[in-house]
Amino acid sequence: MQSIPVDTTRLGVLRCAVGPEPKIADFESKEVKKDRDGNTIYTVAVTVRQDRRRVSVIEIAVPGEPKGVVEGSEVRVTGLEAFAWAMGDRHGISFRAAAITPVPAPASSASAGKGGGA
Repeated sequence: MQSIPVDTTRLGVLRCAVGPEPKIADFESKEVKKDRDGNTIYTVAVTVRQDRRRVSVIEIAVPGEPKGVVEGSEVRVTGLEAFAWAMGDRHGISFRAAAITPVPAPASSASAGKGGGA
């Protein structure tokens, strides 16, 4: 399966739609999927909106639990790759990234530098 690098700078603002969840490898045994290094694989649903187009939601697999990523928060996706897949009559595109991290909220100027007074 060939990976296709994705330029995330062209995807607009990325937001977490569904927080990190462990990826299940076997639904009967509830076995969690792991990578070659033994790290648990997590999936995060991320909203993508390019240049006034409709919003799309993509699920991105990432090794290890992304800390601080919560629903509604803006996120940064590092090393995003797309993979085309086919199984019988089914086919699609899956996404994998090296990391997903929260984008820090800008400091509020209203609270900075003011000591509060009476």
